[in-house]
Amino acid sequence: MDLSTLLILFIGISAGVLVGLLGIGGGVVLVPAMVHLLHMDQHAAQGTSLFVLLPPIGLGAFLEYRRRGNVDLRAGILCATGMLMGGYLGGLIAVPMPSTRLTRCFGVLLMVSAGLLWRTTSKLTPPAPPLISPEGQA
Repeated sequence: MDLSTLLILFIGISAGVLVGLLGIGGGVVLVPAMVHLLHMDQHAAQGTSLFVLLPPIGLGAFLEYRRRGNVDLRAGILCATGMLMGGYLGGLIAVPMPSTRLTRCFGVLLMVSAGLLWRTTSKLTPPAPPLISPEGQA
């Protein structure tokens, strides 16, 4: 095996672990990895990510979550139907778009997602106890 084959396999394994561990879409990991590590164009990275995200990407994790009763099949089917339609419409918009604009749009999406997650976790984290008690003793 050559180095690029090993690198691509490593990217796939890493994305798969994160999908199962965090439930994230593989494209959040795959697209930046393909652009920066494999030097793909944004369009090629997104298209390749879409190919990877076909049924095998979440099947293993899905089976484990379902076995433990943590899957809402109705919501999943409805969401998948919406994603099928939305993915087609998104492709119609993205394919003619210049790569630089598409890369910026992807980056904005990641930053907004990060900001929302940060804000949510900040609200859920209980405040730390004070280091010094009200009487002035540690």
